[in-house]
Amino acid sequence: MRAVRYHEYGGTETLVVEQVPDPHPGPGEIRVRVAAASVNPIDWKVRSGALHELLPVELPAIPGRDAVGVVDEVGAGVQGVSIGDRVFGLGGVTGATAELAVLSAWAHAPTTWSDEEAAGVGLASVTAMGGLKVLGPLRGRTLLVEGAAGGVGSAAIEIAAAQGATVIGTARERNHEFLTSLGAVPTTYGSGLAERLAALAPNGVDIALDTAASGSLVDLVAIVGDPARVSTVADHANGHRLGVHVANAENDSTLLAAAGELGRQGRYTPRIERSFPLERIAEAHTYAERGRTRGKIVVHL
Repeated sequence: MRAVRYHEYGGTETLVVEQVPDPHPGPGEIRVRVAAASVNPIDWKVRSGALHELLPVELPAIPGRDAVGVVDEVGAGVQGVSIGDRVFGLGGVTGATAELAVLSAWAHAPTTWSDEEAAGVGLASVTAMGGLKVLGPLRGRTLLVEGAAGGVGSAAIEIAAAQGATVIGTARERNHEFLTSLGAVPTTYGSGLAERLAALAPNGVDIALDTAASGSLVDLVAIVGDPARVSTVADHANGHRLGVHVANAENDSTLLAAAGELGRQGRYTPRIERSFPLERIAEAHTYAERGRTRGKIVVHL
């Protein structure tokens, strides 16, 4: 099969498209013929070597955590999915940016989602849902999403709104129209946030989700009044220090199925900013490393 690999840690120049042996699923896993895979911050951070001590990978490695494709091989003990089904899901820390990928968590992809949209769901949705779940019931509450225009933030807006929350999202002003299209009330982040929120939410902000790791956790705790009503999926060190909820992404098929069901209901449509062909993987990683994206970056095969 064709796959993207890097043989050493480093910049985007280490990424090459080459022929590699086909992977095969183990017990409880499936293999898909990949239509598209997403590019997440974890991909370029692992590739660069910045996370070598925390998340060492066996080199050469194939980048990519999540993908969409058609099932073509099923491991022992797998139920509820058949050869030919179109699914989206998650594999390991690496392995998805290839013609064939092994997934350990998956759900059937709604027909309402394009391949690019379905490719952008896996990691973003489980990360957003993990951060929201620890905050308790959302219906009738006002939620602040810090860093709302990115892949996880934009997913959190739609998922929280579907559960009955009023959502306020922070982003650069150029992204405010985008946040409005997702169902959030937009505002800028940084100095003066509490004052801006007082005008937007006279009854106060109940809970907050940080997806940006911008150093705002102290402010978020002050805004909602209790660290137990704040969660972060990005700033783990400060989250532990301040006593807020720290949520990690999990390969959870139940969460993926919930995201898929929202998609079937028309209440969650993953937002894709750019799509690149496999041969332009270095451009995709460069674009992702710049940040400031609206939604997800995906690679199509």
